[in-house]
Amino acid sequence: MARPANRIINAKLVLLGDMGTGKTSLVLRFIKGQFFDNQEPTIGAAFFTQILSLSEATVKFDIWDTAGQERYHSLAPMYYRGAAAAVVVYDISSMDTFVRAKKWVEELQRQGNTNLVMALVANKSDLDPKREVQNEDAEQFAQENGMFFIETSAKTARNINNLFFEIAKRLARTLPPRTAGINLSSEKEEKRRKRFCCIG
Repeated sequence: MARPANRIINAKLVLLGDMGTGKTSLVLRFIKGQFFDNQEPTIGAAFFTQILSLSEATVKFDIWDTAGQERYHSLAPMYYRGAAAAVVVYDISSMDTFVRAKKWVEELQRQGNTNLVMALVANKSDLDPKREVQNEDAEQFAQENGMFFIETSAKTARNINNLFFEIAKRLARTLPPRTAGINLSSEKEEKRRKRFCCIG
């Protein structure tokens, strides 16, 4: 079995979804093991880093947690452009947030990286008595759009680590095995870099 240190993957990951779906809480639970009942809304975007060691590779995540308010929507492409992975989050107790999540997926399919690893996250599973979105509907949507689906709770920590480990595993599988130290970026950025690299 290869040692994790043999391969390092630098991966930009973006979280998208409506305000109040728990995007920041997911990240804080994953990185710091913390949860706050009254988490302040994100302004613009927040940036975090985290390293996961797998048997296949060591994945260094650059995590962009975007604001869910409509007025920040126009900034989103700046964060998902060149991303290797996207986590689209909705709140199981709010059908509106699921409808909005579908729109984010459509936008990513139009404008995101063609090899993007996408996860559809049903957050707040601790609110099951107030559920408005059935898992079957979300799973079907995820399958139809080439995403993986997972239900989480930032409050109880349910499936939080599983979510990020699954993304890391998928990233490790989609990359060329011979490469040792990759910076995942969009094809356009790669072409631009090549075009300007040798101008004297």
